Amino acid sequence: MRNINLRYVTEEYDSHGLLTSFDVHCPDNFNFGYDVVDDIADADPDRRAMIWCNPEGERHTFTFADMKLWSDKTANYLQELGIKRGDYVMVILRRHYQFWFVATALAKLGAVMVPATFMLKEHDFTYRVNGADIKAVICTSAGTIADVVDAVMDECPSLTTRILVNPAGAGLTERAEDGTWLVPEGEVVGEALSGEQGICAASAVRAGWHDFNTGVRAASDSFERVDTRAADPMLMYFSSGTSGNPKMVLHDARYAIAHLITAKHWHNVRPDGIHFTIADTGWGKAVWGKYYGQWLMEACVFTYDFDRFHPSEILSLIGEYGITTLCCPPTMYRLMMSEDIDAYDLSSLEYSTTAGEALNPDLFDFWKEHTGLTIYEGFGQTETPLTIANLTHSVPRAGSMGKPVPLYNVAILREDGSRCNIGETGEICIHIDPHPAGIMMEYYRDEAKTAEAMHDGWYHTGDTAWADEDGYFWYVGRNDDVIKSSGYRIGPFEIESVMLEHDAVRECAVTGVPDPVRGKAVKASVVLADGFTPSEELTRELQKWVKNKTAPYKFPRIVEYVDELPRTVNGKIRRVAIREKDESKLTGGLV
Repeated sequence: MRNINLRYVTEEYDSHGLLTSFDVHCPDNFNFGYDVVDDIADADPDRRAMIWCNPEGERHTFTFADMKLWSDKTANYLQELGIKRGDYVMVILRRHYQFWFVATALAKLGAVMVPATFMLKEHDFTYRVNGADIKAVICTSAGTIADVVDAVMDECPSLTTRILVNPAGAGLTERAEDGTWLVPEGEVVGEALSGEQGICAASAVRAGWHDFNTGVRAASDSFERVDTRAADPMLMYFSSGTSGNPKMVLHDARYAIAHLITAKHWHNVRPDGIHFTIADTGWGKAVWGKYYGQWLMEACVFTYDFDRFHPSEILSLIGEYGITTLCCPPTMYRLMMSEDIDAYDLSSLEYSTTAGEALNPDLFDFWKEHTGLTIYEGFGQTETPLTIANLTHSVPRAGSMGKPVPLYNVAILREDGSRCNIGETGEICIHIDPHPAGIMMEYYRDEAKTAEAMHDGWYHTGDTAWADEDGYFWYVGRNDDVIKSSGYRIGPFEIESVMLEHDAVRECAVTGVPDPVRGKAVKASVVLADGFTPSEELTRELQKWVKNKTAPYKFPRIVEYVDELPRTVNGKIRRVAIREKDESKLTGGLV
């Protein structure tokens, strides 16, 4: 290891090893593909970049030399298809190893990568393609997303190039009753593809589509550096908004370097370890935990190309591959709690982190009791890298997001722009004058929403929190989700966290319902755990549970039991859909 990350950052620490200062230095021509991936490949070619496997039994260990070779071949192939600097390319590749070839190749070309989830429907896809004038889509053949693309081609005039990737597995292969894979004649999956010649070996034949694997295998592995600028757009995500159409979040190359704060000081990755962030590549969390910061640290990432999450599989993989650092959402930790966790070999695991939803204290305590590890919580958005966190060498407080990271000046502000007092709820805002590395460039093609979020020297996150006397931040909820009841401001996040501690509650969403006396009454929509059934007795028990653990005025006066909660295509709970449904009931559907 040569500590190439120190080329791009200056750091200072206190006597306890806690990061106190973090400044980013980004050369004008910085390019993650050339200056990180290729640099490591040239100087340390055998260093592991990624261990990849799938449920079918296919396994690969990619070195940085491998990543350079395959990304160069991919860049040549995409260039042959007319993709060039400044083009916007949608990438829908689940957890296939080809994603890393494509991401690095697009960076080298100076094209803008637009990752997306395979769960898009026709409306979602059309909106995204036309909103950004997407030129090409690189898409998995697994599942039905290619059907969605074909169904709306006539509505997407900018989309001229379709490229299909056959993953030869992805956990979607059918099994016989005896557990053997049911493979169509002429196709190969699983262990047969694990050798070197198995990489990009499975072809894909579909009318109107180019076959990625065949094209890349045939492409030259010699690629000349393209002149690119760090200030150019590099990456764009569609935000997982809970209402309205998602916004297009545009990032430049400094975003990659800013994720050093994520990987080095939160995930605690190290060059001789293996980091596992469980995330589909259609979500921003994938580049948070499986790409930029980890490779800047010259570290190896682990990827499991599965379809459905099974906690027993994940726990087994930790021991089998010697995973050292793990990051996944609280929901996945909760599912692991349902397993006999002591029966698994987790001895290699050194560090655990989480983000994205409520980390309730019983989960925090359970993980500590059974693994000896603290779960370090963090916070960020599609528009940012990590911004608030319990960093390495900090002392987490269960349920707290942590403190602002040294890269950013973060404050909790009132609506008039003044700073909130200790314990007072306000909006989390990040100072952007001058514009720091990692914060989005803009909402692409939307000056009004950009101005709404970025004004008076601050980026307004739309998330609310309060800070205690020691500077720890405590999440309350999205601005639109805060419930104003009888003069109180009630955050759904805290109530959901408390309710999730009850054995009967598998999932929960807290919203406000119009109330003639209180303004809004607190309502909990609850998905019950297996073995529990709805009853008035259970409702009273849950209400008492919340009263005993929070201020009494926060308890849900209404508890509704549901089979599932409404979600965005990115999996986030749509509280707005619950509110709209309730308001529709009150007005007889006239909303």
